[in-house]
Parts: sequence; structure tokens; C-alpha cells
Amino acid sequence: MTTTVTPFHIAIPVHNLAECRTFYREILNCKEGRSSDLWVDFNFFGHQLVIHYKPIPIAIRNKEEELHTNPVDGKNVPVPHYGVVLPWDTFESFSTELKAKGVDFVIEPYVRFKGEVGEQATMFFLDPAGNALEFKAFKDMGQLFAK
Repeated sequence: MTTTVTPFHIAIPVHNLAECRTFYREILNCKEGRSSDLWVDFNFFGHQLVIHYKPIPIAIRNKEEELHTNPVDGKNVPVPHYGVVLPWDTFESFSTELKAKGVDFVIEPYVRFKGEVGEQATMFFLDPAGNALEFKAFKDMGQLFAK
């Protein structure tokens, strides 16, 4: 079965529009699209990402919200998270670039299932609003959904 992949649209909350706008534009190199005083569109690796201003609720302004994680391969994977699957070489250069820019990883770039079906590289980090991102790459993109 052949499937044509179409761009997804995702809108996420951010409490500091200016700081997150800079992060997505300067750190992730996403081209900025339309915007207003309350939201900004980005070309997120061919997909439409919109950051929307959302104030921090009073209940958590004075305490940091705890990041929820689930164990996967002995690592604490943040939930929820979003991101894209990149070509293998792009993942390698992108992760090197993020390290050079001083990105603080929740899970450092590493390879899962090395030499097995579904071999993939993955990494997790947070944007300035605490939204968790995962970028990954498959050695064989045809194994994206392999069991």
C-alpha cells in the first residue's frame, strides 16, 4: 500500500511568545510564517507548527511543573511529546548542530535497536515553554512501522 504523507498541523501553548519564537527560528532553524500578537506559524520540517501564547496558570506560577515521563529502554521519555522523523544523515548533522548550540537534552542522541529491525536514532529536549520534542531517524525508513 502506498501512502502519500501530507503535512500535519499542530498548535502548542507557550507562556513566552518572544522566547519561543527565537528558539524555533534560531535553534531549530524553522522558517517563520504568519503571526499575530498571540501566535506564530513555523515551517517545522515541512509541517505547520503554531506556537500560541497561553499564560501560566496562577496555581503553578511559583512552582515548576513536573515533567511526566514513561520508561522506554531504561530512559525516561517525556509525555506528551512531538517531533519529526528525519533522514539518517540529517539527524546526525542536526543533533551535532543542537549540541553546538548548547541544547540541554532530556535524552541525549542515541541509537535504539542497533543492527535490528527498526534501528533508529532518537533524541529528546524541551523548548523554553517546557514542550517536549523528539527527533528520530530510521536506518531504513521502510521500517518506520516495523514490529
